[in-house]
Amino acid sequence: MAGKVAEWKFPWEKKYIEDSEAFIFRNTFRDIARVYHLMADFGTRYEHECYDIGHLYNLAYFLDKGLAKPPPWIQSVFGILGGIGADPDNVTFMRRTADRLFGSDYVWSVLAAGRQQMPLITQAAMMGGHVRVGLEDSLYIGRGKLAGSNAEQVSKIRRILEELGFDIATPDDARRILALKGRQRVRI
Repeated sequence: MAGKVAEWKFPWEKKYIEDSEAFIFRNTFRDIARVYHLMADFGTRYEHECYDIGHLYNLAYFLDKGLAKPPPWIQSVFGILGGIGADPDNVTFMRRTADRLFGSDYVWSVLAAGRQQMPLITQAAMMGGHVRVGLEDSLYIGRGKLAGSNAEQVSKIRRILEELGFDIATPDDARRILALKGRQRVRI
């Protein structure tokens, strides 16, 4: 990505991107178990970001151990370096694997990085999943056109899904679907 940007907004950005291929993301089973314990202590809902098929099996392991609580919220992530590719066949593969491991007792959402963001999340919605968009996943709104905001991406996927006949979840619907406790039950 560093080679594609001609002008950087901040002096630190180019080096950060160039050095990112040397980052190590520690994620041991012991670390994950500790996070489950901490989240349970605070009544926090866990989003299981699954960057590859093995992550679904890891989640099944933690469900079997009783550390993860059903129904899990699975965010399948496509197109991140080191993870499963942003390909329609892989979306189907991840969904079939989740169905086999968890039956119908899970909430499924998809995000895709870069130019595959809109096509793959549209596919996921047509397969019964939920979608995520945002500048964290893609800086673009269309071919060669930078998105002005997260809201612009949300508006685009909303138009696409409504034209396909889907209902859009309200904030209250989303809290219910994800089993979130809501702002009124959070100590700030």
